Amino acid sequence: MRRVRELLRLHYGVGASARAIARELGVSRSTVKEYLARAAAAGLAWPLPAELTDAVVEERLFAAGSPKAGSRRRVEPDWAALAREMKRPGVNLTVLWEEYSAAHPGGYGYSRFCELYREFERRLSPTMRQHHVAGDKVFVDYSGKTVPIVDRVTGEIRPAQLFVAVLGASNHTFAEVSWTQALPDWIGAHVHMFAFFQGRPRLVVPDNLKSGIHKPSFYDPEVNRTYARMAAHYEIGILPARPRKPRDKAKVEAGVRFAQSYILGRLRHLTFFSLAECNAAIREVLMRMNERPMRRLGISRCQLFEAIERPQLHRLPATEYVYAEWQLARVGLDYHVEVESFFYSVPHALIRQQVDVCITARRSRCSIAASALPLMSGAMAAGAMAPTPSTCPVPIAVTPNGRRNASSAGGRRLARALRG
Repeated sequence: MRRVRELLRLHYGVGASARAIARELGVSRSTVKEYLARAAAAGLAWPLPAELTDAVVEERLFAAGSPKAGSRRRVEPDWAALAREMKRPGVNLTVLWEEYSAAHPGGYGYSRFCELYREFERRLSPTMRQHHVAGDKVFVDYSGKTVPIVDRVTGEIRPAQLFVAVLGASNHTFAEVSWTQALPDWIGAHVHMFAFFQGRPRLVVPDNLKSGIHKPSFYDPEVNRTYARMAAHYEIGILPARPRKPRDKAKVEAGVRFAQSYILGRLRHLTFFSLAECNAAIREVLMRMNERPMRRLGISRCQLFEAIERPQLHRLPATEYVYAEWQLARVGLDYHVEVESFFYSVPHALIRQQVDVCITARRSRCSIAASALPLMSGAMAAGAMAPTPSTCPVPIAVTPNGRRNASSAGGRRLARALRG
């Protein structure tokens, strides 16, 4: 401000011309005229009062002619409501601006409308914002924190794992505990999650948990066969996050942190003696959490879910999903495969071949060359065998105790056929 004070002194005190002042201060004549006009508009003359500091002089010279901070000349739209509308399929800023301009003809133009919306988005998050369409993705992960479950008889404390799922558009959250992060609990948590949401999104975005993803890769991840079978049953896609890229699943990372503070924090003084007790308490806290208004949007997760997410979810399959595990087995010379210490007979044409065995709680089957064959379940105890007439290439005799055994003559013919 020293040069500004000198400019005022030369003009008002000495009466120098603008050209002379410009030559003296080393600035252009237009700059001198601009500062003199600002000084006249601000009522400044020479000599300046002693109490007029440089900051006050600058403020009076460059006082903003625009409205005061926090006010706008035109009607402001509800940016939080527009952010919610942007989550709907097919909605973009052009559609929202057309609706806004129709309601407020003297409002903002399209470019200024987009600029103000982007400023609101930056206030929502300081990082790159992922756009989540309703009904598109659900993000799933396990929390690093566990819930202690006490054995009522022995008093032993066993940690239970907390599973968390968050829908992308509405942030609607599901949580439950299980004993492990192993494949049966991982699949069971997904089944309960779909039942909780009463629908299925298009994609599931998991972490690279070994139970679900055998080989993490951005381009061609290898999904566990049982996990893929569950996805096929629900007609959804599996899109694993990239290894060591937590922002790919930022929704569930934030959801896990919030669940840890909101759910586990409120249950820390309670003692649970079973998973059922713990999950019942979690459901109550989870309901309060989903009904709690979100600070920035001013609406709860439940309300947002009912408004934009539920209509976009696909209907669940009519039949219940049955958990299954897959493993490789080789058919022995006795046309049996061993599955969990039990022996099951298969067609004798598969001797010496490797087959895929699918094990469910209801039945087992093996497949080879894209054909599925039911396994003959005749084993009553571990290590026992039970050949059946439909699969055995030799005559079957029934012993007095009811056990089926191949006849000795048939056994000799089988041995000669195998040697030949």
